[in-house]
Amino acid sequence: MYPYLRLVKEVFKARRAPPLGILDTHESTHICWPWDIDPWMELNNGRTLTLFDLGRLPLGIRAGLHTALRQNGWGLAVAGNSTRYRRRVTTFQKVTMRSRCVGWDARFIYMDQTMWRNGECTTQMLVRVAITSKEGIVAPARVVEAMGHDPQSPPLPGWVQAWVEADHQRPWPPKF
Repeated sequence: MYPYLRLVKEVFKARRAPPLGILDTHESTHICWPWDIDPWMELNNGRTLTLFDLGRLPLGIRAGLHTALRQNGWGLAVAGNSTRYRRRVTTFQKVTMRSRCVGWDARFIYMDQTMWRNGECTTQMLVRVAITSKEGIVAPARVVEAMGHDPQSPPLPGWVQAWVEADHQRPWPPKF
């Protein structure tokens, strides 16, 4: 089940927090509850992706994305991700999540999200999102400008560019 109560809590906190710039970092703390674990008694990999929503949505609120979406009738869709799992997170452990936008290209906005415990990174995810309208994907520069920020993206980090280029080589639709 989707963690709606946790989401409501994070949205409530984000609405009362100071605004962030488009490239600033949103930080939040989360607990791995018993319903978040898998049969190996650690944070389930799928649940990890869901919990990262609890960082992205408040980041969007604080940076002005949700206001721009609402005012323009736009939607938002995750269009891809790459996740590294490096340290176990077990029941009742606290993690600090950091979420930030690293830039955008002609189609997508790219975000880097991490979970930390005791000074060590447990998980990192690169995620790209598309802003959508009835006409299709909205150019990120247009979205960022509607948010009140400079529409010019900083250069994407090399590791993000490499992921984008590698993803372009994957066949779509898959050939099965």
